[in-house]
Amino acid sequence: MRTIITLACVECKRRNYTTTKNKKNDQNRLERRKYCRWCRTHTLHRETR
Repeated sequence: MRTIITLACVECKRRNYTTTKNKKNDQNRLERRKYCRWCRTHTLHRETR
């Protein structure tokens, strides 16, 4: 039931991280504050399709 998703930076739109999520429990798009090495700061990362 877990699927692989990609997290992209909101600032620079680069896809920096991959993770898994359970679609049964989390139907909405995942959002996390993570470090972006291109922006060199912690920014919001959203799930991409």
